[in-house]
Amino acid sequence: MPVFKSLLTWWNGATIGTRFTIAKRGRKVGEDEFGNIYYESRDNISYDGRKRRWVVFNGYAEASKVSPDWHGWLHYTFDEPPTEAPLPRRAWEKDYLPNLTGTPMAWRPPGSLARTGERPAATGDYEAWSPE
Repeated sequence: MPVFKSLLTWWNGATIGTRFTIAKRGRKVGEDEFGNIYYESRDNISYDGRKRRWVVFNGYAEASKVSPDWHGWLHYTFDEPPTEAPLPRRAWEKDYLPNLTGTPMAWRPPGSLARTGERPAATGDYEAWSPE
């Protein structure tokens, strides 16, 4: 089934063309906690002379699944990948979470139709309008 998916869809991991490019020109640099695999080209094939960098997503292709340290490496903010030179963690930083909008784990406020559909009882300062 995974081979069939890669033939017909681009959003479920690498396509056949991407796999061919990886085998021919790519060098695996690392993998993150979400299972995404990061690559760098073996030769300078970019228009500006830098080695191209790309990610193959584990599962659905969602850009917010790339953590900040790998994002910095992909966009040439850092020369060394996080596997070689990880970013220092501050005490106040939270763990990275991808964007959960549109997933079953998305936040749904009280009273929304996606949650229970029942809104909290109105407080005493509310007066319903009635026509005269």
